[in-house]
Amino acid sequence: MGRRRRGRAVHGILLVDKPAGGSSNAVLQRVRRSLNAAKAGHAGTLDPLATGMLPVLLGEATKFASYLISSRKAYEATLRLGIETDSLDADGEVVSERPVPALTREDLETAVAALRGTQQQVPPMVSAIKANGERLYKLAREGREVERQARQIEVEEFEILEIKLPELRVRVRCSKGTYIRVLGADLGNALGCGAHVTALRRIWVAPFEGQAMVSPADIEIGGEALLLPMDAGLAHLSRVQLDAAGVQAFRHGHAVPAALMASKPDQIAVGSGRPVTEGAGLGADEPLRVCDPQGGIIGLGAVQRAAPLHIRPIKVLQLESETA
Repeated sequence: MGRRRRGRAVHGILLVDKPAGGSSNAVLQRVRRSLNAAKAGHAGTLDPLATGMLPVLLGEATKFASYLISSRKAYEATLRLGIETDSLDADGEVVSERPVPALTREDLETAVAALRGTQQQVPPMVSAIKANGERLYKLAREGREVERQARQIEVEEFEILEIKLPELRVRVRCSKGTYIRVLGADLGNALGCGAHVTALRRIWVAPFEGQAMVSPADIEIGGEALLLPMDAGLAHLSRVQLDAAGVQAFRHGHAVPAALMASKPDQIAVGSGRPVTEGAGLGADEPLRVCDPQGGIIGLGAVQRAAPLHIRPIKVLQLESETA
């Protein structure tokens, strides 16, 4: 017999306000236990030092993780100039100290401006990236350093919020895979004195800009009432509704012809609300939300270009009840 999964079938999204001092996985497990949820995952890891938005996906919502992890993010950080650490943040050991020069706002703005835009960034050794199957932070704990490949990132915004030398408070809006610790160290090097991050808060993860977060303590009290719908982060995707027969075919992994759509093929609703005639404007691999006649999401699909128009499944949600 297969191993029975523990917990209940809880489906949805929580925008958790991660506290400082614990790992993202520790926060995830606390949330999962609070809801007695059988399955949970998170979209995008935060360092133990960091606080802020950690999207936690529960149940079948975990199937949408890859559509959130690629998102843009925004942070606020405090940088301490003049001191460098081996982890590039306050959790590491000090490796060098240098005097902070008499910097003007113009000096700081010039250095910050040079770090905006598309660039190559080498991940830090203290990170969750794997090298030859091992996490870099584990290798770093053993005193080992390995070569890391630079990755392309984009820093859309890098602004100075407050200057209280030797500290700076900054705001960064950036692409997936950007390490604010590395960006802070790069700024310190450009200023000739080094720097490390002493505080870091993730303000939002796209597409959840401006949305309220809930603390792990809030979740222990409020429970499932705090859940967002499974497709809360997918409003930017096109949407199509199927009739009952179409729903059954889709759930069994079959491509669904236009005849089984609840609305006409020329009424596929895109994120902007503009109809798409016969799937025009939708790429063959572009995902769209597939819903039942009541509007509930049942998975993600894509337009199958061979005539006549079909919607083929990409992700199919299995929402049958699970017992504890």
